[in-house]
Amino acid sequence: MRILPLVAILSLSTFVAGCTEAEGRLLAALSFGGTTTPAAGELSEGYGDYLSARFAADHHDLAEAAKYFRASLDRDPQNPQLLTFAFFYAASAGQVDQAADYANRLAAITPGDRAARLTLSVAALKHRDYKAARTQIAKSANGPFTLFTVALIDAWAAAGTGDDAAAQTELKSLHAQAGADALTYFNEALLAEFIGQRDQADALYTTELKSAGPSPRVVDAYGRFLERNGRARDAEALYAKLAADNAYSPITQAGLARIAAGKIPDPLIQNPEEGAAEALFGIAASLNDEASRDISVLYLRLALYLQPNLDLAKLLLADRFEALEKYDNAIEVFNSIGRESPYYRVAAVQSAVDQARSDKVKEAIASLNALTAAYPADVETWTALGDAYRESQKYSDAAKAYDRAIQSTGAPSKKDWPLYYARAITEQESNNWKAAETDLQQALKLSPDEPQVLNYLGYSWVDQHRNIPQALAMLEKATALAPEDGYIIDSVGWAYYRLGRYGDAAKTLEKAIQLVPGDPTINDHLGDAYWKVGRKVDARFQWNHALAFGAENGEKTKIMKKLEVGLTGDNRS
Repeated sequence: MRILPLVAILSLSTFVAGCTEAEGRLLAALSFGGTTTPAAGELSEGYGDYLSARFAADHHDLAEAAKYFRASLDRDPQNPQLLTFAFFYAASAGQVDQAADYANRLAAITPGDRAARLTLSVAALKHRDYKAARTQIAKSANGPFTLFTVALIDAWAAAGTGDDAAAQTELKSLHAQAGADALTYFNEALLAEFIGQRDQADALYTTELKSAGPSPRVVDAYGRFLERNGRARDAEALYAKLAADNAYSPITQAGLARIAAGKIPDPLIQNPEEGAAEALFGIAASLNDEASRDISVLYLRLALYLQPNLDLAKLLLADRFEALEKYDNAIEVFNSIGRESPYYRVAAVQSAVDQARSDKVKEAIASLNALTAAYPADVETWTALGDAYRESQKYSDAAKAYDRAIQSTGAPSKKDWPLYYARAITEQESNNWKAAETDLQQALKLSPDEPQVLNYLGYSWVDQHRNIPQALAMLEKATALAPEDGYIIDSVGWAYYRLGRYGDAAKTLEKAIQLVPGDPTINDHLGDAYWKVGRKVDARFQWNHALAFGAENGEKTKIMKKLEVGLTGDNRS
């Protein structure tokens, strides 16, 4: 479920979407209250803190942004915009107690501030002051879909005060909100279990599974419920049904191990603050578009403040940081998941992947080698190790890692095509084209409509002057599947060139250049096509572009020769 309008809950669009007008007001207001004239050095330092804060915010360096906005606010404590920024970035950096202090000040200025009231309610829940939590969230101003968050938080706070009827009424009201049923049924089921209404909880869990399908949290909650209520066989059947799906393996493996050992698990929710954390996590998971990432991070920070061991929220938070290309932040979050967690292996593998993305490939390889020793049959771990070796151009080692990954899959299925594709790339880089060709054909056998595989095999055949009509058919299919991919269009153009269809080649390669203007190979190809249709000045123009864009050494020599004497039999591509 996706609830995009929930962004409106926070009334923070000024800095999420950019704040040119607010910047002007802030810079003008940095007179430190307006009652005294600061010394030149103090003024300069104040501007420096603010500009550092904005720079950090623009680059999603949340802790740094919080630090510098705090410093700016300390110099101008009456500035409401600085207070808003300091509050938001403190909360987003996980400094929720500090954010709550700012929220108190914000609420004094704007009593209905939604973000401030939400944070104050969460802080009260953390300290199990459920009555205060209800009071704070009740003061939140109305707005589009505000009632959704307010109702969820108030319901769990009401349960904390013992007002079960009010809690259930709050949640039932959410069914009137479009698209809210899945999250509402789940919270209703958790609440019913928490207050001891087992039959109702069972019915609600079943309704949730039927209406929205399984999800890791629902499977975990319902499986635990079944185990705790003498229905281990039903729980085992639930786990076994999903055991083959990697997305559920941390849950199903842990559940099946408990049943085999005769252990009874705790319920997923043991207190109201954990229920509120679950609600915030559910909202954060629904905010999965680019425009909502900052807000999703905020909700996840609040959820983890209430329930620090909510490891699935940590995985989602790290995922959000990856989307923002803040890999060090993602690694820090992944590494906070302990070995006892069912999500440890997933987190450890992804942490190593992010090490490689951060140009720490040696560290990534070392981490992944340790993980493959601990989990010798895990496909994802071997795959990640193969990717890391391939990134460091250790193609023989990469192929061996992919071998182990493929062996661990058992009988190949459609989902395994990326393994054969990845191994084919390493085999070609190792000058073992025969093995690469076999793996590419196997990948297409498993999943015939993968444009990247069609392109890789088709272009390779064209470049080798082999199977060109068949290759062209594959490349045209790939283009239909991915019509905006300039590299695939280049491959089609090059196939036309090899077939002597130079006019078609020039037109097609022009389209590729528009999509990928800075690629040296595409510019070189277009130059050759132009030469063949008699546009020799244009050809030399494109060849010069190919050199300027960094043609590789072997191709560079050929291009320089073409610039000197034109396209001849001994220097064509």
